[in-house]
Amino acid sequence: MSYYQVLGLGKEPFSTSPDPAFFYLSREHRAAFCRLQIAISLKRGMSVILGDVGTGKTTLSRKLARILSSDEGLDFHLILNPYFKTDKQFLSRLASLMHIETSKRATGLEYMEAIEKNLFKRGVEDHRTIVLLIDEAQMLPDFAFEILRILLNYETNEEKILQLVLVGQMELLPRISRISNFWDRIALKYVLNPLAEDEVRELIQYRVRQAGLAGPDGSSLFTPGAIRDIWAHSQGYPRRLTMLCHNCLEALVMQEKRVVDEDVVREVIAREVKPLLPDTEAEGSAVAPSDMRIVV
Repeated sequence: MSYYQVLGLGKEPFSTSPDPAFFYLSREHRAAFCRLQIAISLKRGMSVILGDVGTGKTTLSRKLARILSSDEGLDFHLILNPYFKTDKQFLSRLASLMHIETSKRATGLEYMEAIEKNLFKRGVEDHRTIVLLIDEAQMLPDFAFEILRILLNYETNEEKILQLVLVGQMELLPRISRISNFWDRIALKYVLNPLAEDEVRELIQYRVRQAGLAGPDGSSLFTPGAIRDIWAHSQGYPRRLTMLCHNCLEALVMQEKRVVDEDVVREVIAREVKPLLPDTEAEGSAVAPSDMRIVV
């Protein structure tokens, strides 16, 4: 029997997999999500979502992908691994996503012309919204930005034909900001920040309820003090706090306890940091996160 079943849960509440069903919409995620939907519906062109590792970018993009792919008025295309060695390889991938038939010996120019023709047919003649979402966009090679810039030039008098969403780590920011004719085309720029303490509590409640815990209060497995320590140690990063909560529930089962309290959290934290800080007291390692929120 899995640890979560011992606790009366139907599913694992703190998996680090980007399951949209367990995605808690924090204030920042909700704002980013709503603004993305508006930008796409208005056909503004390009949107860029940035954030440090573990801020929930991939889960956000999965939730957006699930909603967009079910919209019958959209042509939705998704690239999860944007590492390409040549411009032709990138163009070939785009053509494949758009179900464009081309010769295996097609040149880069021929790919580009075929993609342009497809965009005008689907976007203008068929009145469809064409969306391309690229996750882990910091991996894109430089030549890909020039190709995307050219594709973003295709427009009518009222709107952009291609709706491009780039989701990536903060290292993407200096790269695209140096490309002025690319940067100027970005209609939405948003930076995801870590969660505040109240949002960490709400995330824990939400995930535990989604996992099947009976009762109205999903935080009954965690004391307020435990949640405060989880927030301080994770610094509000969803991936960090999710892993910490998972380890706390495992410890709860092994210790045959019913509630995660401060002692359980601190013991788990000490076990995590002790190999990294051999000469430092583990309990002194928790640092409260900043309340800073950044919107570019």
